[in-house]
Order: sequence, then C-alpha cells, then structure tokens
Amino acid sequence: MARVVALDDSNVSLQEQPILVSPQWVHERLHDPTLVVIQINFLRLDYEREHIPGARFLWAEWITPNSPEGNFNVPDKKQATALLQKLGISKNSKIVLCHTRDQVTVTSRVFLTLEQLGLRGQVSFLNGGLEAWKNAKYPVTKEIPVVKKGNFKANPGKLIVDADYVLQSLRSDSSVVVDARMKRFYDGDVTGNPRDGHITGALNIPYPDMVDSTNLFKPLDQLESYFTPVVPDKKKEIVLYCFIGQTASVVYIAGRLLGYRMKLYDASLQEWSRRDELPMEKTKK
Repeated sequence: MARVVALDDSNVSLQEQPILVSPQWVHERLHDPTLVVIQINFLRLDYEREHIPGARFLWAEWITPNSPEGNFNVPDKKQATALLQKLGISKNSKIVLCHTRDQVTVTSRVFLTLEQLGLRGQVSFLNGGLEAWKNAKYPVTKEIPVVKKGNFKANPGKLIVDADYVLQSLRSDSSVVVDARMKRFYDGDVTGNPRDGHITGALNIPYPDMVDSTNLFKPLDQLESYFTPVVPDKKKEIVLYCFIGQTASVVYIAGRLLGYRMKLYDASLQEWSRRDELPMEKTKK
C-alpha cells in the first residue's frame, strides 16, 4: 500500500540546514513532515527496487534537461515549479538528495540546480548516498509514497553564469576561474572538443579529488588542502567550469562546504571550445 506523505508547513520556521548530512542525520528525521528525500536514479527500475522509506524518485534530466544548445540546462521557471511541487516540495521543505552507486556528479548538479532555483540553504546531500545508508544498516523499501503537492515556486538566482561573465571574472581581482576537470584534460589531452586545453588564465581543482573511493566527500581539512593552494583568499569568488557543467558541481559542493562564494559557467567547454574568439591554452611542458 502506498504511504501518504503530508506536508503541513503552516507553523514551521526555516533554518539553514547542513550541506552534507549523514545517514544517521536523515534517519533521525524521517518522520519530520517537512523532510523531502529525493533519490536520483538513472532508471526508475532502480528506484522501484530499493530506496529510503518515503523517498521520491527523480530522473535527473527532468531537472537538468538537455537541449540542442547544450547539456545539463536549468529548466525554465514554470517547468521547475511544476516538477518541484509534484515532488512535494514546499517553501519550507528540508530536502535531502540521495545518489545511488557512483552517481555523485549528476546528483551534485541537481544540488546546484535546486540552489539556483531558490532553495539555497534548504538542500542537503546525503554523504555516501544509498550505499552509505545501507552500510549503516538502515532499511530500504519498494513502497512508493503518495506525495501531497507542494507549494514551492521557483525563483532562479544568479549561480549560473555565461561566457561573458567568465571573461569579466578573468579580468577581475575579486574572482578566480577554476577548471574542475582532471589535470590531464586541463593540461591539453585530447577530449573530442574542437579545442583542447583550458580557458586561458583558469586554475585547476580536479573534481575526483573531492571524494574518496567510497564516494564520500573527504573531510574538510583534506578539501582545504586542494583549495587553499589554488584560491587562498576565501573572499574571492570562484567561477567553475568543466566539460558540460556536470562534474564541476562536485567542486561546487566542496567549495560551499569550505565557505567560498561559488558560481558555475554552465555551458563550460562544450560552448567555449566552439567559440574561436574565446581564449584557450595548453599547459607548457
């Protein structure tokens, strides 16, 4: 039997919630009527096989749609509002995103997208995802919850920037442009894009360094060791990019954890490498 999840938000005050949460944190709050656990699965079959009790299913492309203009776009305001309300998200919801297997990058992009749509401070990332939940001996279920429609209305912010913003950031003393790809691609290994290398003047914080072999975000002191040599001044804004605006989202979360001001050049090298007037370079050897 499906379980109804009611969201009565009339008397609840919002407090900013942690960016990263543990399985224990989620388990202790499963009966909170404002909690919305969202499981990101590549296929609905995987969600139907097992998920955290009460979790709702989200196919990433619903919230990060592809188009002829590029991959991982932000949905328009009307579409985003309809989707988030269908998921039961209201203006005071506490959202926890749960990835499955190694799907850290796509789930991180969903995290960033939800913050872009006006939910900053209300979205948490379950560190280690469903595997960490199961390793903690917490239950999974096949039961599909029946969800009461939410009342959240998308209000897009300014986390997503364009190529002109990147160019301005390269000339600014208050910003740093960071390439989140693996160093070999930053240096100039062949990628299949029209041009290889990196945006001229960009620095490098590779996204795989942010998580360990079990897909857990590393402790803050380790994350600091990757950020501080590249961007020692936390007053500076970091403008991230990667191939298509996906993997850089992992560095976005790490930077948020460390207190940096973060933005994403969504079109990334998918666009930049195709516009010959935009500067690129390879690492000199």
